[in-house]
Amino acid sequence: MSFAKELTKLSAVAIVNKIKSGEVSAVEVVEAHVRRIEEVNQHLNALVIPLFDQARAQAEKLDEKQSSGEPLGPLHGVPVTIKEQYRVAGTQTTLGATNKIGNVYSDEGPLVKNLREAGAIILGKTNIIQTLAGFESDNRVYGRSSNPWNLERTPGGSSGGEAAIIAAGGSVIGLAGDFGGSTRIPAHFCGLHGLKPTSGRLTNDDFATGLLGYGQEVFIPQPGPIARTVADLHLAMSVLAETSLNATHDLVPPVPWPDPGKVSVEDLHIGFYTDNGYFPASPALRRAVKEAAEAMKNLGATADPFTPPDAAEAVRIFLGAVSSGGGKDYERLLGNEKPIPQVAGMFKGLSTPSFVLSIVQKLMTARGQRYTAHMIQCMGQRSTEKYWELVEARTEYRAHFHSLLDEGGFDAVLCPPFPLPAITHGSSEHLFPALSYTLMYNVIGAPAGVVAATRVRPGEESDREVSKDMADITAKAVERGSAGLPVGVQVIARHWREDVVLAVMAALEAHFRSMPDYPEFPGLGAG
Repeated sequence: MSFAKELTKLSAVAIVNKIKSGEVSAVEVVEAHVRRIEEVNQHLNALVIPLFDQARAQAEKLDEKQSSGEPLGPLHGVPVTIKEQYRVAGTQTTLGATNKIGNVYSDEGPLVKNLREAGAIILGKTNIIQTLAGFESDNRVYGRSSNPWNLERTPGGSSGGEAAIIAAGGSVIGLAGDFGGSTRIPAHFCGLHGLKPTSGRLTNDDFATGLLGYGQEVFIPQPGPIARTVADLHLAMSVLAETSLNATHDLVPPVPWPDPGKVSVEDLHIGFYTDNGYFPASPALRRAVKEAAEAMKNLGATADPFTPPDAAEAVRIFLGAVSSGGGKDYERLLGNEKPIPQVAGMFKGLSTPSFVLSIVQKLMTARGQRYTAHMIQCMGQRSTEKYWELVEARTEYRAHFHSLLDEGGFDAVLCPPFPLPAITHGSSEHLFPALSYTLMYNVIGAPAGVVAATRVRPGEESDREVSKDMADITAKAVERGSAGLPVGVQVIARHWREDVVLAVMAALEAHFRSMPDYPEFPGLGAG
C-alpha cells in the first residue's frame, strides 16, 4: 500500500498526532486525500463542490504555523468535508434546487468557523437529496451519489455525500445534518459512525436561511458529525459544541459538553429492541442489536428488552408538522422545477386538499396499501390551533419516552437505525415507513448515534412475509442481494447525555472491530 493511501485510512486523532510529531505534514495529508477523492469520486459523485486549491493553501499556512512554534488546534491538519446545505465562504448552497444555482454565500456560520479555527481543512462540500426531504442523495443540480460498498445502492441521505466520501477514504470527518435520520441513516448505509446530538445542542446558524421554512420548532434539525471512529466523533463534537459558549441566533443553551471517558459502561442499564412495532427489520439488523446487547452484558452492563413508544404516533406527529404549512416553503425553493421521484409523493401529499386526501386514504386502504394510507391520514394543511395540538402531542410523546426510561431504570437504548441495509437507487420512494426507526428520536429530541457493527451475512438477507403493500414489496426487493452490506446499531440516551451515547458506541465499536465481518473499508476503498 502506498504512503498516500495509508494516510487516507487514518483517523483524525492519528492524523493530528502524526502531524504534531513531525512524521507527516498537513500538506502531505491534504494532498493524499485530494488524490483519493480524484480516484473515487468519479464513481461516487459524493463531493460536488471541490475546494482543493483553498485546502492546499490552508495546509501550507498550518505547516508554517507549526514551524513557528504557535499553538496548534485540536483538529490541526485534519481534512474535512461539509454538507451542501451549510454556508462555506465562496460556495453556493442550493439544497439541490436548480433555480438556486449560483446562490453563493460570502460568510460562514459558527460551526464551520469553529472547525477552521480548530485547524480542520475543508476539502469541499458534499451531495444531498433535492430539498433535503429524503434519504437518498440525488438532485438535478449535482446528480446522484452512489454507495462505495455497492454502486447500485445509495449512500443514504440527505447527508449521503458525506458518508460516501468518508467511507471511501476521501475525507476524515464530515459535518452532516439530521432532521429525520439524515446523519444516522448514511452512517449505517456506509459502515460509519454518526451522531445526532440532543435537539438544540448545536446551532443551526450555519444553515442558509430563507431556503426552507425551518421556523417550526416542533422538532429541531440538528447538525452533527460523521466519521470512521467514535473517538473522531467525540473530537469533532468537542469542537462543534463550543458554539454554545456564545450567543447564536437560535439561542443554543450553554450546556457543557460532557466527557464520554468519565462514563462507567459497566454501571449502565441498557434497553434494547429489534422491532418498533411499525415496520419489521431485516434479520441482519435484528442480529446486530442482539449481539450489541450481549456485548454490553459481557462488559458488565445490564441489558434488558425495552418497548419503545408507539412508532405510528411518531410518524403522525412528524408528518403532521411537516405538512401543516401545505408545502409552500418547498414550492418556493423549487420554483418551476419538478420534484424528483423520490420526494414527489411526499410533495403531492403536502399540497393536496384535506378532503381529497381523505378519499385517497380510503382508496389506499381498500387496495391493501396500509402504510401509504397511514401517511395520507397523517398529512394535510392545518390551522394554528391544530398545529398547537401537534406541539402538545410532541411534548406528551417525549414525556412518555422518559417515563418508560424511568420505569425501567434505563440509561440508554439500542435498536436498529433503519430496518434495511443500504437500499437500491430510487427505492426510497416507497420506503418512508422505514424512517420510523430514526424520526422517532427527532420527534423526542434525544441524542442518538449509529455505530458500525457488522455486515449482512449470506443466507440472512430476508425473512419478510409476502405482502401486497408496496413498502413491504420494495423492502423485500432491497434485501435481495444485500449480503456483504454494512449494518449499524443505533444508540439513544437521555437528553444532553451524548457522553452516554458515545461511551456505549465506543464500547460497541471496540467489540465489533474484533469480529471478522466488521465493515472496515468498502471494496472501492481497499488498498
